[in-house]
Amino acid sequence: MAVDMELEAVLRPPECPQAHYPAKVITLANSKRMVVREVTRDDVPTLLKAVHPTLFIDKDYYNVVGARIYSELLAWQYYRVQNEFCLVGQIDGIMVGMVNSRMYTAETGMSLHTLAIDRGLRVGAHLFAAKMEHHIEYLGQDEVLIVAESPIGFRRWMIEYGLEPTTIPHELGGAPSYRLTRELYFASKARLVVGDRPVPEELMALAEKEIVVADEAMIREKIVGLRGR
Repeated sequence: MAVDMELEAVLRPPECPQAHYPAKVITLANSKRMVVREVTRDDVPTLLKAVHPTLFIDKDYYNVVGARIYSELLAWQYYRVQNEFCLVGQIDGIMVGMVNSRMYTAETGMSLHTLAIDRGLRVGAHLFAAKMEHHIEYLGQDEVLIVAESPIGFRRWMIEYGLEPTTIPHELGGAPSYRLTRELYFASKARLVVGDRPVPEELMALAEKEIVVADEAMIREKIVGLRGR
């Protein structure tokens, strides 16, 4: 795509430098090790391949979340959103989930979406916790505004973290924001934020070599449970 950089300078939002999220490894309930790491705009085309099948899964609002995160990733790739970041979870290089978010201001984070492709192992919960860890501990923010688009999300975020209800509109629309403060984060950290650093060299090398996307049938099977049907 040809880019008019003079016009792009007007269209692109200003961005501030963001601290890098240090990768970690989480041992899941099935004893497999999931590497959680930050990705870049260059990875977006691969991430879109993983998200695309969820647009057609009418279960637990995967289609809603999938469509929204797809557009958010595109906006990030083409510099149409300010200060976004994305973390992925990989097992043996295979992407099993992702989260995205952004800095709304230097003090406030705006949580966007959490997408778990491999269900039943708390992949989404672990990735959401990593996202909050990045906002509070590495970006140094005071609070994160959060909404849920499914009952599962409400239980995982609002109830597990004891988030504060507010009357603040969230940029995703829907219900008013719930707020994670620094105090709530550190009160929940020992219970909900897990993982070890540094990631062993061989695991990190495998994760960084390639983000492997399962085929569409496998993604649907993991999300909907189509095995044997």
